[in-house]
Amino acid sequence: MLSGMDQPVRLRQARPADYDRIAPVVDDWWGRPINAALPRLFLDHFFRTSLVAEQGDELAGFLVGILSPSSDTGAYIHFVGIAPRFRGGGLARRLYTRFFELARADGRSVVRAITSPSNHGSVAFHEAMGFTVTGPIAGYDGPSADRMLFHRRLDGDASDSR
Repeated sequence: MLSGMDQPVRLRQARPADYDRIAPVVDDWWGRPINAALPRLFLDHFFRTSLVAEQGDELAGFLVGILSPSSDTGAYIHFVGIAPRFRGGGLARRLYTRFFELARADGRSVVRAITSPSNHGSVAFHEAMGFTVTGPIAGYDGPSADRMLFHRRLDGDASDSR
């Protein structure tokens, strides 16, 4: 439960229909246009490994995660959002921890994510969550799209660095 809240924030598996609640708020939550980075296909095809956080009927946050279909050891966190009034209470950490549990249960040993080099809060958060940070990698997502790469082992084995 987050302090100051009258109900606990509950985490659950996402459903495809959650897209209709998430898409309208992401630009506001980020303070800039970001919705294009989260097309409907992510919740249509990866809802079983994605999470929604709610307090009552209110959307508090979400995590879109993927178990890599190309690497049986890899998982990827594509998008995470926390409603402004729920920030700073550990909700993002809870979402990540739950995704780590899902990935481990499927035999995954590595979780990755990326962000823009200007997103200093994301870099600091990922470092605090035990990710190794690499970058900025010039042109990672195309010309003029530099990215910071995050890599976190789930099993303590450092042999997989892809």
